[in-house]
Amino acid sequence: MRIRVLGCSGGIGGGLRTTSLLVDADVLVDAGTGVGDLSLEALARIDHIFVSHSHLDHVASIPFLVDTVCWMRSRPIIVYGIKETLDILRAHLFNWKIWPDFTQIPDARRPFMVYREIEPGETVTLGQRRFTAIPANHTVPAVGYILETPRASLAYSGDTAPHDALWEAVNRTPNLKYLIIETAFSNKERDIATASKHLCPDMLAGELAKMRATPEVFITHLKPGEGALTMQEIGKAAGRWSPRMLEVNQEFSL
Repeated sequence: MRIRVLGCSGGIGGGLRTTSLLVDADVLVDAGTGVGDLSLEALARIDHIFVSHSHLDHVASIPFLVDTVCWMRSRPIIVYGIKETLDILRAHLFNWKIWPDFTQIPDARRPFMVYREIEPGETVTLGQRRFTAIPANHTVPAVGYILETPRASLAYSGDTAPHDALWEAVNRTPNLKYLIIETAFSNKERDIATASKHLCPDMLAGELAKMRATPEVFITHLKPGEGALTMQEIGKAAGRWSPRMLEVNQEFSL
C-alpha cells in the first residue's frame, strides 16, 4: 500500500490544500481540496472514498470528482462512511439543491455513485488492504481510520477532540508504523479547540500519552498562518514522540 498526501491543512491559500489521502491509485481517505490537483486520468481511477465526517474541508471534492469522471467509468464510485455522515451528505450536499444526487443518475439501477454504510470497528477489505473505522470525537459524528496491510499499519485520527475510545482502537492495532493526528489550534486558542472539538498542543500531548505503540507521528490540520507556532508548541509539549508536520505530496509505504 502506498499513501500519498494530497492535502493536510486546516484551510486554503498559498498552495495549502485541505485533507485527503490517496491510497495506491484507487482509494481516497477523505476528499478535501487537494484532490483537485490530480490529473483527469488519476481522478478516473478512484473507485473508493472513505469519509471521516461530513465537514466541507473533508468532502469538498466528492461532488466535483463524481461529476467530472462519471462519464469515463463503467462502475459507480463507492462512498463509505458511518450512517450519520452519509445521511448528512444525502440531505445537505447531494440533494439536487447544492448538487445533483448522483446515486440517482443516470438512474437508481445504474448510478454513478453509491453509499456504503460502515460502523466504528468495521473493516472493509480491498485485496490485501484493510480499512477500519475507529471512533473519533468531533462536533458532528466522526471516525478515523486504520489502514493496514499484512506488513504494517497507519492510524489516521480524522478530526477529533480527546477520546479514549480512539486510543483503545489504536492500541489494538498490530504493526503500527505511522500515526497521522490532527492539531488544529495553538495553545492560546485552547478554548476554541475545546468548543470546536479539535486538539491543541497541550491536549495532543495528553492524548499521545495514552498510546502504547511508538509509531512515527505526523501532525495534520494545522491552521494557515499558525503552523510554525503550533509545531513549536507541539515540540515543547509532546517532544518525546518527535512529531513532525505532515506535508503535501509526502508518501508512506505499508
